[in-house]
Amino acid sequence: VQLVESGGGLVQAGGSLRLSCAASGSIFSINVMGWYRQAPGKQRELVASIGSGGGSTNYADSVKGRFTISRDSAKNTMYLEMNSLKPEDTAVYYCKAVRGSWYRWGQGTQVTVSS
Repeated sequence: VQLVESGGGLVQAGGSLRLSCAASGSIFSINVMGWYRQAPGKQRELVASIGSGGGSTNYADSVKGRFTISRDSAKNTMYLEMNSLKPEDTAVYYCKAVRGSWYRWGQGTQVTVSS
């Protein structure tokens, strides 16, 4: 399974973006998928994660109430809906898929929020 992110870009503070993570194969059996981000000079951090059934989600405190993670197994795609964006959300966003000891990262997509 390969992962390809899309949907990043430049947006003004308060705006919205929707990121997509398309998998080349089925994500039905993937246990956990997540979005991470890495800002310049900072460590990569977990933004949100979602379980295999889509019913179990987890968010970083900094994005709770603004971001929504979802996955569509029929389309082999995971999404991150980002609203009320802030300049501090600026980072490269990566998706990750985990199945037991196996995991895969996408190549990342840049999100830039201007003030």
